[in-house]
Amino acid sequence: MVIMSVDYGDKRTGIAICDKLEMLASPVGVLTEWNPETLADKIVNLAIDKKAETIVIGLPKNMDGSQGFRADACKELGELVKARTRIPVEFWDERLTTVSAHKILSENNVRGKKRKAVVDSVAAEIILQDYIDWRKFNVK
Repeated sequence: MVIMSVDYGDKRTGIAICDKLEMLASPVGVLTEWNPETLADKIVNLAIDKKAETIVIGLPKNMDGSQGFRADACKELGELVKARTRIPVEFWDERLTTVSAHKILSENNVRGKKRKAVVDSVAAEIILQDYIDWRKFNVK
């Protein structure tokens, strides 16, 4: 199943997608959109274009597992996306994915403007890889 993931940010929203066999998540790019309504439209159009069968939206949780205002914004985006498509929308814990993305980019010597341009898509890739790895062992 082709799955698309979304790392929702205030300025940039990272997008990643996996292959039909759910083996490998790959970054697609970053959507630069501040308006949630317009962003939801762009996400749905991209999901249709990529033939996504599920959309996974990263849900930021605090380290204690509680959810703050940012999680509420992600849930609201998820509802906007759900209202625009029949593609199922799920949420996935994204704790520390941006930190991990920065670490991966540092290890690969990606710095400055180039890092800023890709960090959100790498975070979306991490969210999606975690999700598809979980599916391998928990969904039959």
